[in-house]
Amino acid sequence: MKPPSLEPAVEPDVEALLGVIRRRRPPRRVHHLELFLDPEVKDALAARFGLEEGLDRADPRFALRREMRLHAFLGYDVFRLGLAPKKIFDLPQLAAADTTAGALSRGQRDWTEEHTGPIRGWRDFEAYPWPRVRDIDLSPLEWLDRNLPENMGVYDLTAHVLEMISFLLGYEGLCYLIHDDPALVRAVAERIGAFYVDWSRTLADFRCVPFLWGSDDMGFRTSTMVSPAFLRELVLPWHRACAEAGRARGKPYLLHACGDLSEIMEDLIGEVGIDGKHSFEDGILPVAEAYRRYGERIAVLGGIDMDLLARGSEQAVRARVRETLEACFRPRDGLGYCLGTGNTVANYLPLENYLAMLEEGRRFAA
Repeated sequence: MKPPSLEPAVEPDVEALLGVIRRRRPPRRVHHLELFLDPEVKDALAARFGLEEGLDRADPRFALRREMRLHAFLGYDVFRLGLAPKKIFDLPQLAAADTTAGALSRGQRDWTEEHTGPIRGWRDFEAYPWPRVRDIDLSPLEWLDRNLPENMGVYDLTAHVLEMISFLLGYEGLCYLIHDDPALVRAVAERIGAFYVDWSRTLADFRCVPFLWGSDDMGFRTSTMVSPAFLRELVLPWHRACAEAGRARGKPYLLHACGDLSEIMEDLIGEVGIDGKHSFEDGILPVAEAYRRYGERIAVLGGIDMDLLARGSEQAVRARVRETLEACFRPRDGLGYCLGTGNTVANYLPLENYLAMLEEGRRFAA
């Protein structure tokens, strides 16, 4: 089989992307959207397609210029910056060898300690070095506001509310503290939520940011991580506040959230007011079924199953992409659906499968 050629070429068009997300203007082509691409993937693609040619590595804005060129080449209208990553919170990390085969391995994978976190009681809460938005370097956004082509946009992630509660307390610790010290859990939630509302307002003020994107994994394969009642009381109101920060600037609010969220989907749509939902898995809710259920009310984003992309053949990936576009793009002339992975472009996905997904999107539009 010939390697993917990424033909026909496409030009970024962030306004058309917004028309798709808002379900207002049928697009001329399939638009692609990802939470992010792993750095190993971006490095491999830049090397494979010569995307650093003519760029000066000594340029202080080399990384931003490469991001612009790489994502435009791949057919994206937007890309993620990563100015306020989860590591802005001081969190204990565990590590193990990265089992990804071949050149895309990063050598080591890190994850957050799930048993106990840095906050075990009120003394820890008072002593914790809480991050502040004013300490984040905004100069990349300021530079992009002046230099990003008008047909592209950038975003950063926000609203890691439940994730940070469980990281700071430890997921196991959170489950105990919900019963043993609910006031402490509420205080932690309020500090985290207030930080992300401030961050959302800051992002929304930039011209180059077309939408806000909350990212908060709230479920696993069969249920939410904590009770829906807990989410409604201490998590979803902060997402609503972040969404309102975007709406105040005329910008949609997208949500990436893994897991089975069927018990709170009506809350997310009706109370939080999400404009789009990202992260779908065949074993929980296939994206075509999600589009059938929710596609008249919100945008449905991504959804090509990660297991298929990681372990399936290129032919199987191509077939699934075509099936998904027939189910999610064709019925409403592209309104409310963007093509992408079910989660992220992870370094363990074969590049040929990822590129085949992109190419099938271009062919479908053509």
